[in-house]
Amino acid sequence: MLSPMTHAAKQCTQTRRKSRARWLDFSWKFPDERDCLASFLALEAAEVLAGVKPANLVQLRNRRQPCGRNLHQLWKLYSNTLLAGSALKALSLRQKETGDLMLFYTPELLQSHLQHPKTAKFLKQLGYLTPENLQQTLAELQKRFQTEVDMPHEIGLFLGYPLKDVAGFMGCSDKPCTGCRQWRIYGDPAPSLALSDRYAACRRGMASQLRDAGNPIALLQTTSWTQ
Repeated sequence: MLSPMTHAAKQCTQTRRKSRARWLDFSWKFPDERDCLASFLALEAAEVLAGVKPANLVQLRNRRQPCGRNLHQLWKLYSNTLLAGSALKALSLRQKETGDLMLFYTPELLQSHLQHPKTAKFLKQLGYLTPENLQQTLAELQKRFQTEVDMPHEIGLFLGYPLKDVAGFMGCSDKPCTGCRQWRIYGDPAPSLALSDRYAACRRGMASQLRDAGNPIALLQTTSWTQ
């Protein structure tokens, strides 16, 4: 029998999978290799491109997709040119034969998010000594991904999840678990649910543009966030 925590995590994953727009549903619209990769990245980084989320985790799997492409190989071929005109930056957090786990982020927004006083204080308590220095903080995060077996739970802060929810998930808060969307929610669910709805709306909007055969490279290189 599953423990309550394991059951909750399973339900959370199932809910996320059911509600998320899927790239495979329209990947066939982009037979060109660069367009294929750009459409995948544009969807997976939709909330970041919209300026409502500082970063997203993206898994580039080293295997053939149903559309016939290997996204991991395409990334090696086209990553520099695709991101050259984009506000997005990419950081490889974990590399395996099965693919790379990447963090796609906009530096200004991520820096601003991590510098929030309460977030910076929490990161310092976790051993991130200089939250005000984005490159050093990302280097520490990368080191933890490469040396720890499990995913560092503080990744939620980099992904824009509310501090109360990240702290609750890590057992650093006595707030009860009150819900689940893309992440588990602790304490007052209202602000977390509203934020989750914003993230989901960004992904749906990007999926709609891609389904209408929008230019994926142009969409990838457009961000609505300004400092």
